[in-house]
Amino acid sequence: MAVTPKIAPSMLSSDFANLASEAHRMLNFGADWLHMDIMIAIASKLNGFFKLHFNKNSLRHFVPNLTIGAPVIESLRKHTKAYLDCHLMVTNPLDYVEPLAKAGASGFTFHVETSKNDWKELIQRIKSHGMRPGVSLKPGTPIEEVFPLVEAENPVEMVLVMTVEPGFGGQKFMPEMMDKVRILRKKYPSLDIEVDGGLGPSTIEVAASAGANCIVAGSSVFGAPEPAQVISLLRNSVEKAQQTLIQ
Repeated sequence: MAVTPKIAPSMLSSDFANLASEAHRMLNFGADWLHMDIMIAIASKLNGFFKLHFNKNSLRHFVPNLTIGAPVIESLRKHTKAYLDCHLMVTNPLDYVEPLAKAGASGFTFHVETSKNDWKELIQRIKSHGMRPGVSLKPGTPIEEVFPLVEAENPVEMVLVMTVEPGFGGQKFMPEMMDKVRILRKKYPSLDIEVDGGLGPSTIEVAASAGANCIVAGSSVFGAPEPAQVISLLRNSVEKAQQTLIQ
């Protein structure tokens, strides 16, 4: 059975001063989900100023950047019933399950690199709070590391394959990551497989043909003269590729 396309504009590329109107605009253009990148850094006060710092136990393994947190999710939830696809680039995802659930998150995707010892508890807690669990992996992480999470008695329901290094929008798509998508699609035909990073009209066909059905697109949508046309193109590419894959 073919999986359905889910087009998820990345709100990281939106106008943060008008987040609610940007969300409505994307949904009116045909988006299925709204992708929310949650990146948290650590701040310390130094000589009267706040300085970002990263040590071996902090977030240097992920992102040197700050974006949104639960308060912004909560604020946006007041203005939309849309599926909020939350991608957590943090080292302590267990700490965010309850706050994000209370804020109104729909999906909770954590990184396998930070959850090797507690992913069973993490999945259980995500589901118990009414959210849909997903797992993500960075470009340098072997795809085999997510297999146990997909095959578990209480499994994740989506795998997000990063097609750029996480942390910033607007990066160049890494086509070599499509081998991971192909492996996943062959092994798990009904799994939701998401790709994030550099997706747009010039890269969607290779991602869709590899088997990705959940497409995160930031600058290619928000920066387009006609975002609705880009969303439609992404959807059509996934639909055509899925029909080919099931033949």
